[in-house]
Amino acid sequence: MSPEQRAVELGIEFPELKPGYLNPCAKSGNLLFTSGHVSNIKGKLGKDISVEEGYKAARECAVKVLQAVHAVHGTLDGLRCIKLLGCVNSTQEFTDQHLVINGASDLIHVIFGKEGDGWHARSALGFASLPTGPACEVEAIFEIKSA
Repeated sequence: MSPEQRAVELGIEFPELKPGYLNPCAKSGNLLFTSGHVSNIKGKLGKDISVEEGYKAARECAVKVLQAVHAVHGTLDGLRCIKLLGCVNSTQEFTDQHLVINGASDLIHVIFGKEGDGWHARSALGFASLPTGPACEVEAIFEIKSA
């Protein structure tokens, strides 16, 4: 099954994205760079959001990342995820940012294959706050394998 088929099977939709203030996904050569995409789930990990809720928020961010990539490339097929950056809105004492951002990584692994095109480098960082107060924000870099 192709990445596009897996995403559709998971219920991910690819609506037409309307232009905004910033570009959701920029193409340079055979690379796609996404802007940071934030969760609709608001709050701070370690205070009012659980790791499980944060995991769902990170997955939600990854869906938005995939939608942005799809809008530029037209499909998820022929792509390889190179890097994810996950930013977690968390208290100073919270140290499970990596478990939260697994929500994004796990979705990429399911769609692209953990041992294949979904095997990516990643950073999971904690922040004192994020613009507009989301639980997390995720950005990514994808390679277009066959340009």
